[in-house]
Order: sequence, then C-alpha cells, then structure tokens
Amino acid sequence: MNKVNVLFCCMANICRSPMAEGALRELVTKAGYTNQIYIDSAGTHAHVLGRPPDPRAQRVMLEMGVDIGGLRSRRISRSDFQRFDHILAMDAQNYDTLRFICPRGHVRKIRYLLDFAPHLKMRDVPDPYHGEEAVFRETREMIVQAVEGVFAYLLDMPIKEK
Repeated sequence: MNKVNVLFCCMANICRSPMAEGALRELVTKAGYTNQIYIDSAGTHAHVLGRPPDPRAQRVMLEMGVDIGGLRSRRISRSDFQRFDHILAMDAQNYDTLRFICPRGHVRKIRYLLDFAPHLKMRDVPDPYHGEEAVFRETREMIVQAVEGVFAYLLDMPIKEK
C-alpha cells in the first residue's frame, strides 16, 4: 500500500499542532487510511519535552470526540525533514524557523497549514495559549477546516511507496 507521512508544527507542540494531529488522525481513522497516512506533531521551540497538550486544547478536541490526551510534546529533529513528506506550519514564525533549520533538499515539504483552507483568507493559525477556552474553540475550527483540506489533498495526490 502507499504511505505518506504528515507532520504538524507549532511553537511548543502543546496547542495547535497536537490539535491538528488529532483532527487529521480522526479523519484518517474514520476513512480507513491508518496504514497509508502517518501523522505526528512537533514544536520548533518545544521547551518542556514530553508534556501533554494544554488542558484547554484537550477539552475542545474532546467536544468533537477527539482525544489528544495521550500525545506528548517533542521538538522537531533534523531527521523529521527526511522522514516526513509534508511539514505543515501553523504560522509565519514557525514557517520561517522550519525553513531555517531544514536540511537542503527538503524545504519544498514545508507549507502553511492554512494553505489548505484558502477560504479563510489567512495564513497564520492564531496561538490560543494566552486566551480563554473560547479562543481554543475558534482555533480548533480553523484547524479542522484546514485539516479537511489536507486530507482531501492527500487523497487526490499520487502517493509513492516508501
């Protein structure tokens, strides 16, 4: 079977990227593509490694039936740029950081998550960390719409055997 690897990246890997990982994993699981699409998340500046997602992120994802409580934060590594086919940044700061640390030959893999939701007319997923739970819900809705676009893109693209 064909295989593709997708990595979501935000700053600390405790809010936006685990929410995106959970949302895409839910779509992939329901559609029966778990053997073809591998999903992970990482942070460009994950300072506290091994930390679970922010409780607010966990709660808003549970509202839609997605449990991200088992995920743990990690920092992106150089090997991720080789391993992953698509590296999706949450905002310009993380996009720029990813491009800066990316080994030559892999920069083409880095894109903005919101490029997959052009109707939102923005590129940056706002960081909800300093906001109330309602801000996490707004962020979740943006992420879910973009992840639906990512999933449609993955289904339409030719996937090569790894």
